[in-house]
Amino acid sequence: MRRPIVAANWKLNGNRSMVSSLVAAVNKHAASAVSADVVICPPFPYLVESRALIDQGNAYLGAQNAAKETNGAYTGEVSAEMLAEIGCRFVIIGHSERRQYYGESDSIVAEKFVRVQEAGLIPIVCVGESLQQREQGKMEQTIISQIQAVIAKAGISNFNNAVVAYEPIWAIGTGETATPDQAQQVHALIRGEVAQQSESIASELRILYGGSVKADNAAELFAQTDIDGGLIGGASLDAAQFNAIVSAAG
Repeated sequence: MRRPIVAANWKLNGNRSMVSSLVAAVNKHAASAVSADVVICPPFPYLVESRALIDQGNAYLGAQNAAKETNGAYTGEVSAEMLAEIGCRFVIIGHSERRQYYGESDSIVAEKFVRVQEAGLIPIVCVGESLQQREQGKMEQTIISQIQAVIAKAGISNFNNAVVAYEPIWAIGTGETATPDQAQQVHALIRGEVAQQSESIASELRILYGGSVKADNAAELFAQTDIDGGLIGGASLDAAQFNAIVSAAG
């Protein structure tokens, strides 16, 4: 049985007051989520403060990004080793907003996947298609290319220590959500693609859904065979909403 994960991606939101209240509330609720892992991913400046507030066995600290380099003259970058040193356990890589706004290609995402694992952390690698790609019948091709780029760089064995998040770009922050059937179709596609190289790894791989998940649609989404939790954006900024989603997963 795959253990569900619910990850909170705060994106470019928050302040110190929010850290103290929101992280504490989520951490407390995580103690009751005995069959789900909770990952809190605040902006970089709040990672250390957040780590100090996380003391439940089901709750972990995550970062929203990491550099593809380990050190050097890369102003503004943060390495995976630095994130590991301050207590991170997970790192989101390849989020559609990183791909869209900062030009991260499939090959860059694959390099980051490797760096994150070399630092002893667990990558949450994001894949997803735009509305245009879906309407043009290129959804499968897009998802498979994104997955294959990572497999080619890192090797299939390293998916033993990774999480995949499917995020239809057209459903991020729009209020639109893939139907449970639509989401399940893509999750099954991802698992099937991994299974072509290793059925055992595919069967254990945790695949999250991200795209306007809320308390009122989480249970139906998480009930699908191949959906193992969620990567939560807007709803993660509200403790009651997010904790309800955690309960739906666990």
